[in-house]
Amino acid sequence: MQTINQTEKESSKFSLIKRARSFSHAGRGLKLFIRTTHNAWVHIAVAVVVVLLGFVYHLNEAEWGLLVFAIGMVMTAEAFNTAIEIDIDLTSPEYHPYARDTKDVAAGAVLVATITAIVIGCIIFIPKVF
Repeated sequence: MQTINQTEKESSKFSLIKRARSFSHAGRGLKLFIRTTHNAWVHIAVAVVVVLLGFVYHLNEAEWGLLVFAIGMVMTAEAFNTAIEIDIDLTSPEYHPYARDTKDVAAGAVLVATITAIVIGCIIFIPKVF
């Protein structure tokens, strides 16, 4: 039976400083994502318009919940897509069909999330507009 040495035990202990650093890294990643991903700008602009329409049409709590979920789902998918693209560009700088496939599948996931968000938006807003 193996035992964990003292250094490994100490490095795995909970630390508020380590948690704060992880938030710092996440914040840096979010800034990098927003600054460098043009599609994120489009998603943010659409999200702002949808939120404004939500106020105009006095959405209820369930409708707000669905919209927040849809916006978060699209932004999360786009962030994962961006992370995958960054990694593929690093690990496969030359053209490779698997690298292309990986990027296309990740982009497809964003498309699925976006189509789902559009359907949610239509379900919520079409009855209110007409």
